[in-house]
Formats: sequence, C-alpha cells, structure tokens
Amino acid sequence: MRRHRFRRRLSMTSLIDVIFLLLLFFMLTSTFTRFSEIELTTAARSVPPGSEAAPLFLQLAADEVRLNGDTVALAALAEAVERAADAPADAPPRPVLVSLREGVTAQRLTDVLVAIRGVPNIAPTVLGAAS
Repeated sequence: MRRHRFRRRLSMTSLIDVIFLLLLFFMLTSTFTRFSEIELTTAARSVPPGSEAAPLFLQLAADEVRLNGDTVALAALAEAVERAADAPADAPPRPVLVSLREGVTAQRLTDVLVAIRGVPNIAPTVLGAAS
C-alpha cells in the first residue's frame, strides 16, 4: 500500500519577519545620516570686479590644511580665515583660493568648506578637482 504524503503549507511568517527587520534597519540607518548643502559659485561670480584685496591662499591636502603657508588645524580654520581676512563689514568679499593637492577627497573638501562657511566677507573659489 502506498502512503501519500501531504505537503504542509509554507509559512510566510518567517519571511515577513525578515522583511520587517530589513525595513526597520534601513529606516534607522537613514535617520542617522546628516545632509548639508554647500553653496558653490563660479570663479567669475565669487570675486567682485575691482576688488583690490589680496586673496587668501588655502592649500588643502589629505592630511593638512595650510592658510597662506601656515599649517592650521581644521577646528581652528574658521577663526584663522576670519583673522586673515580682517576687513570692515562694508568691504567687498575677500577672495579665498582653495587649492587641492593630490589625494584630497570630496568629503575633505566639504569639511573645509563647511568650516569656513560661517566666516563673513569671504568668497571661496576651488581651484582643483577632488577625487
């Protein structure tokens, strides 16, 4: 006599649990990501015509930041730029030329631009391309 096996129905509970956990994981990780905007202008618009102020020169490397040849910590960069750009409030923006060295990432450039974003009366211009 032949025995018939009956197939059990496949339970969807474990599959639903896995999908729920993945959904929960991606929702949580996306809430911890911070987004910010960096305003970039072209070189023609960043320096007003007839500006007689000497530009500040900011060299950005993968491991250091130099302002007019002096090494500056990233945390103290805004203060150093503000001191170097010392100008009256009604003066035209002082150009800040940001030169990128080999190995500078886009994140490193963004960190520097965020650091100097709050400095009044400056007009940063990026001279190279980040990798």
